[in-house]
Amino acid sequence: MLHVHIHSDPLDGNPRATLQHWHDAVARAGDIAAGVTVSLSGSEDDLIKAIGEAEALITTGRVIKSLFPADVPHLQLIFLTHAGVDTLKNFNQIPSHVRILNNRGVHAEKASEYAVMAVLMLANYIPMFVRQQNQEVWNRQLANSLSGRRATIVGLGAIGTGVAEKLKSFRMHVTGVRNHNKPHPFCDDVVPISAVDSVLPRTEFLILACPLTEATINVLDARRLALLPEGSGAINIGRGELVQQEALLDALDSGKLSGAVLDVFTPEPVPPGHRLWHTRNLIMTPHMSAGDPSIYIPRSLDIFFRNLRCLRDGEELPNQVDLSRGY
Repeated sequence: MLHVHIHSDPLDGNPRATLQHWHDAVARAGDIAAGVTVSLSGSEDDLIKAIGEAEALITTGRVIKSLFPADVPHLQLIFLTHAGVDTLKNFNQIPSHVRILNNRGVHAEKASEYAVMAVLMLANYIPMFVRQQNQEVWNRQLANSLSGRRATIVGLGAIGTGVAEKLKSFRMHVTGVRNHNKPHPFCDDVVPISAVDSVLPRTEFLILACPLTEATINVLDARRLALLPEGSGAINIGRGELVQQEALLDALDSGKLSGAVLDVFTPEPVPPGHRLWHTRNLIMTPHMSAGDPSIYIPRSLDIFFRNLRCLRDGEELPNQVDLSRGY
């Protein structure tokens, strides 16, 4: 028997879990769901009433920070309904025996499609054409196809892998950047993050798809922006803090970068009057690149049950995170 409590964070922009979502997931899960019970809440008062009996809690990092320390005598698992765990950086109020899982894998399909869209937009000068349209300027410029052109993806998790696979279908040269240089099936070459400087001068499209950790804060700073070729483009679908934002905006305003597509920012939401709104050749979207409302909760629950199966069978939990590492 396992009692699961699901709390929907009212400040979270992702879809809310329903009992129908749960029953459908139970039907897909098979024997591992036998004997598992569930309760749901949407208010802080209801969460506080329920948490004392919960053995597994499904919610967001923001809720965890506001809830703990708490009296949770039965709690064994926390499943976060997002992949990034930077919201819990340096947070030490969770009991040490409680395993923390994320929903890594949910975002890959949608976010990788967004990244490919962004590469195609940059390759076809769409940020510049949007600016010209707003200025009622007709300035025709032709664009090369993606075949043979060079993209660098920082982060080869589920999202980065999806991006690499899709870009290879356009016959691009794809370089991956991660903690080590082990070969990757969809990358022509892979370098460790410590060697990222060596590939930037050959990068036409730079895609940031890595988690925010001590090693990746400001991974794209003014010095590294200067290493990129004139006219290259940047895409960020990770976290705003991966980029030294003012330096990136300077590179856009100066023409060093031909364009950028950003889905994440510092701060969020971007306040009225901020420089971001007026930077040339910048396309902004409000942190929506990875969210597919039709599959977000169902796939998250499937991942939860997959981890329960591994726990029962004495196997490593594929979605367990280490807050000290940041992923």
